[in-house]
Amino acid sequence: VQLQASGGGLVQTGESLRLSCATSGSTFRGYAVGWFRQAPGKEREFVAVIMWSTSITTYADLVKGRFTISRPSAKNTVYLQMDNLKPEDTAVYYCAADTMIYGLRRNRHAYKYWGQGTLVTVSS
Repeated sequence: VQLQASGGGLVQTGESLRLSCATSGSTFRGYAVGWFRQAPGKEREFVAVIMWSTSITTYADLVKGRFTISRPSAKNTVYLQMDNLKPEDTAVYYCAADTMIYGLRRNRHAYKYWGQGTLVTVSS
């Protein structure tokens, strides 16, 4: 399984970015594909996840209503649309994937496969 994250950059408060996670190496049936982020000096935290087969989504409270995770059918890419960005969203964003017990989908330790990370910087 391989994951490649891209789309990060420098934006101003209130602007938008769309991150992409290109996946390969599996059918991903039964997988969860999640986005996590890590700010300097902080632990990696859950952002959002989509269940590959059902497209059920879950969001962290901090991003609910501003971020949207999606996986267009017949595409092997998971997107994270980030709107109304805030300086506190500044972090390296990682996508991750694994077969998953649904109740563990927010837990970064439950994911075996990780992309390389893409930096998002939001200036005030």
